[in-house]
Amino acid sequence: MGKRFITSVAVVFALLLCGQPVVAADTVRVGLMAPLTGAWASEGQDMKQIVELLAEELNNQGGLLGKQIEIIAEDDGGDPKTASLAAQRLANSDVVAVIGTYGSSITEASQAIYDEAKILQVANGSTAIRLSEKGLKYFLRTCPRDDEQGKVAAKTLMDMGFKKIAILHDNTSYAKGLADEAKGLLEKEPVEIVFYDALTPGERDYNTILTKIKAAGPDVVLFTGYYPEAGLLMRQKMEMGWNVPFLGGDATNNPDLVKIAGKQAAEGYYFLSPPVPQDLDSKAAKDFMSAFKQKYNAEPGSVWAVLAGDGFNVLAAAIKGSGSTDTEKMVAYLKTQLKDMPGLTGNISFDEKGDRVGDLYRVYRVDADGKFVLQP
Repeated sequence: MGKRFITSVAVVFALLLCGQPVVAADTVRVGLMAPLTGAWASEGQDMKQIVELLAEELNNQGGLLGKQIEIIAEDDGGDPKTASLAAQRLANSDVVAVIGTYGSSITEASQAIYDEAKILQVANGSTAIRLSEKGLKYFLRTCPRDDEQGKVAAKTLMDMGFKKIAILHDNTSYAKGLADEAKGLLEKEPVEIVFYDALTPGERDYNTILTKIKAAGPDVVLFTGYYPEAGLLMRQKMEMGWNVPFLGGDATNNPDLVKIAGKQAAEGYYFLSPPVPQDLDSKAAKDFMSAFKQKYNAEPGSVWAVLAGDGFNVLAAAIKGSGSTDTEKMVAYLKTQLKDMPGLTGNISFDEKGDRVGDLYRVYRVDADGKFVLQP
């Protein structure tokens, strides 16, 4: 076996010296970076299932450029250090592009790696503004940006008539960016910001910071962190007998919010989000949801995993439209030629920064059954 291996290497080396092309890969390899473990694992597992189902459907139609699609998944664990290692592995895996990931700080840890390797990255849940303000040529995202969400958050709070507002974040790229955006807009309005601070994500007891917020006397709390902490906040504020309403950012859109909080504590919680999967009304979305349920006997938990599906679909469109897996050609196609492509979450176009064009945000309320109800 050792001699056979040496001979094979020698043949490849000889071909390279002679200028002869080495045989191309027989599949189109697409990377997926997702939190398959950790606090956000439910998001990551849904991302993987959705992308794999879309790849399977496309393979049944002949694949891309006459080749089958192969999904190469790496776990970022919802952690920046793990994400860096996952990105390095994908960059060395002969992938034509990467879908993911969910958290903004996790995406930020991988951006430079993909950019240096000239690999197209399409994020699905990373809404922090600065991700697309760095001039990185190969970064795009199917989710909206936090400056748009900040506008909707401020408008929603004003429309609901609140006058004394507390803002709580968790110091992550996403949460602090959204908190700062909303705070800047609200400071221009006839309201008072009575509290602005951060909690530490991953803790189990938030009674101390809840007590501080309560002492500030807000009419409402805007929480811009993630669903695990939101669930605990809802449960613990109920246990302390405090009934102040909460409005969450889009990272609290996950069914696990209700599991963590309990239905009673979660009832009345408001959050901003692109439409949840059940409210996607296009034929393509309805057909896909039906196929997903048939294959996995469940429904996607949140829209962020569905946005990973949109990431796969735009990559497929780029390869088909450009007739190539060359990164430069794919990026050029997505930024200059892809216009209003019907996606699972609506029509998709990108601007020159790689940001998705258009407003996706809606307001949801958790009802007594723990369901997310779209507000008029």
